[in-house]
Amino acid sequence: MIGVSLLVPVGPDSLVVADLRELILIPTGPVYDGQQPREAAHSVLRGAKEGLPLLRRVALTCTRMRRRKVITHVWATEPMTREAVGHLEYRDPRANVRVLPTMRVLDDLPPQGRLRFLVALQALATSGTAYIEDGVVQPSIPLELAQE
Repeated sequence: MIGVSLLVPVGPDSLVVADLRELILIPTGPVYDGQQPREAAHSVLRGAKEGLPLLRRVALTCTRMRRRKVITHVWATEPMTREAVGHLEYRDPRANVRVLPTMRVLDDLPPQGRLRFLVALQALATSGTAYIEDGVVQPSIPLELAQE
C-alpha cells in the first residue's frame, strides 16, 4: 500500500490541514498502480489556480503491518498564502481545509503521525529527505525506494 501526505506551509508558523469532523489530519491520499507519487500528491488537494506548488519529497516512511507494508511519501509545497489556500478542497468532501498554527497541529496528531510530521518539517528546513522505517529514523533511503 502506497500513499502520499502533503506538508503545506502557510506563512512562517502555520500549516494546511484537513478537518474531518474535529479530527485534524495532514492531507493524505493514495498512490494508484502506475501512478507516480508526485502525480498522486497533486490530487490530494484540488482547487489551486495553477496546481499545487510542489517543492519536493521531504520524507519517506515504511511501516510493516501484519499482512502488508505501508509506504508514505511526504511532499512539501512552497509556502502558500491564506488566500490561495482558501480555494483548496480536500479529496474527501466530508473534510474542510483549514490553516492552523504548526504547534496546534503537532499537539493534535497521534504519535506516529507526529514523528512523521516533525521529521518532515526538519527535512524541509534542512533541504534533506528523511527516511523512517517502522518508527525509527534511518540514516538514508534504501536504493529500491529512492525513486520518486
